Amino acid sequence: MALHVLDEANRCLGCKKPMCQQGCPIHTNIPEVIRLLKANQMDAAGRMLFENNPLTTVCSLVCNHEKQCEGHCIRNRMPSHDPVHFSIIEDYISTTYANKMTAGPAPKNGMKAAVVGSGPAGLTIAVLLARWGYDVTIFDARDKIGGVMRYGIPNYRLPDSVLDDFQYRHLELKGIKVRPNTTIGKTITIDDLFRDGYKSVFIGAGLWKANAMHIKGEALGNVAFGIDYLANSKAFRLGDDVAVIGVGNSAMDCARTAIRNGARHVTCYARRDESCISASAYEVSYAKLEGVGFRFCKAPVEIRENGLICRDTVKNEEGKFVQVEGSETFYPHTGVIVSVSQGSESNLVKTTTGIETNQKGLLSVSEDGRTTREGVFAGGDAVMGARTVVEAVAVAKKVAVAMDEYMKSRPEVNVKIAAIYEPAEGEEYMIESAGMLRKEDQELCDKISEIIQEMIDDGTCYDLTVKYFGQTVADSTSIYKK
Repeated sequence: MALHVLDEANRCLGCKKPMCQQGCPIHTNIPEVIRLLKANQMDAAGRMLFENNPLTTVCSLVCNHEKQCEGHCIRNRMPSHDPVHFSIIEDYISTTYANKMTAGPAPKNGMKAAVVGSGPAGLTIAVLLARWGYDVTIFDARDKIGGVMRYGIPNYRLPDSVLDDFQYRHLELKGIKVRPNTTIGKTITIDDLFRDGYKSVFIGAGLWKANAMHIKGEALGNVAFGIDYLANSKAFRLGDDVAVIGVGNSAMDCARTAIRNGARHVTCYARRDESCISASAYEVSYAKLEGVGFRFCKAPVEIRENGLICRDTVKNEEGKFVQVEGSETFYPHTGVIVSVSQGSESNLVKTTTGIETNQKGLLSVSEDGRTTREGVFAGGDAVMGARTVVEAVAVAKKVAVAMDEYMKSRPEVNVKIAAIYEPAEGEEYMIESAGMLRKEDQELCDKISEIIQEMIDDGTCYDLTVKYFGQTVADSTSIYKK
C-alpha cells in the first residue's frame, strides 16, 4: 500500500493552478498535501487534511472522486487519461494520522451548542465548534453516530469501524457529548434546548422518510423502501430475484447489497434511458461487474407478490419521457426495492415555532444556514435534499462560522429572575418583578437554578419563561410564585 501510494504521489505534476483543488467541494489543498507526503512530513499532511475536513477518512472512501478532484486532474487531458488517484493517497494519510490523534478538548468558552443529527453536516459542525471552545452535545434518533453514513451507505463501502474510530478520536477525546436514541421534536423540543442553556441549535437531521411512488402494491410484504433496506438489509427477506426501482447512487447501493445478501438476480429499472443515470459511473460499473442488470424506459405501474408491471416510455418532442398506453409488461421477481427519493420528517418542524419550510418540505435558510427562527441553524440534506458527504461538509463549515459569530454576539445574561402575583379575577398571571444576573455571577446563578428546579419539582412554582419572555431569554431560568 505505502509503495503504491508513493508511486501515485510521484505522478502529481504539482500544478501552479491545481484544477483538482478547484474540483473539490471543500477545496482541499491537494498539491500541498502530496508535497508534504513526499517530503516525509506525514503528520503535517494529515493535520492539513483534518483541519480542512474533519470527515477526511470518510470522504476518502465515499466521495465521487471521478467527478471531483480526480475528474479535474490535468492528467485527464493527456493521452493516457489516467488522473492522480488522490482518494488512495487521502485514505492512507488520513487513516495513518488518525491513529495518532489523542489530544483532549479545547479550553471551554462557557457557551453550549446543540447539534440535532449526527450525519456528515452535524458531525462537522460539532467538531468545529468544539475546536473553538464550545460545549457541544449531539442529539441523534439512532443508537450510533453517523446518520446516513452508517445507515445509508453499505458497510462494504464505508466500514462501521471508520465511524467508530471517528467517535472515539473526534468526539469522546474532544469532550463532545452524544445523546443517542433521542428524537428532537417528540419528548424534547427545540424550545427545551434553549431553556436548558444552549445558545444555538444546528439542525442536520437528514432525510429519513422514504418517498413512495404511490402505485398499487407498495404495501405488500415483498417490498422494501431503499432507505429502510440499507439501514438494516439483513432484516428483509426479498428472495433470490430482486427488482430495484431507481438508478441513483442509493439504488446502486441497494442492488449491490442485495447481491451480497444472496440474491442471484438483481435488476434495476429506470423510467428514462441510460443517459439519465444519476449514479456515479464507478458505482454503475461495479454493479454491472457484480451481475446487476438494467432495464431502461420502463415505468413501474404496479407491484405484485410475484413481480412488477411496467409501461414502456418514449421521449416526446419536448424531450420528456412519457408512458405508452397499452404497453404494460409483467416482469417476474421475488422482491422489490423502491429507491427513488427521500424526504424529511416533519415532527421537528411541527413542534418548533418560527421555522419555515419550502414546498419540498426542506428547511428555509439564508446563505450561512440561518433558519427563520433566531438561534436555529440548519444544513445538510434537511436543507439541500439528498447530497454527497463532502457537499454536506462544505456547507457545514460555512454554517459553523455563522453560529460562532451569532453566539459571540449574544448578551452575557445567564439567569433571569421574575416573580408573579396570584392572578386577579379574570386574569391569568401578573408579572410582579424581574431582574438579571450576569455570567460573572456564575456560582450564584447555578445555586438559583438548583433552587428553581426544586420548586418546580415540588409544584410550588411555574417555569413560564418562554410564555412571557419569548425565545430571546429561553435559555434563561425564571422564578414564579404560584
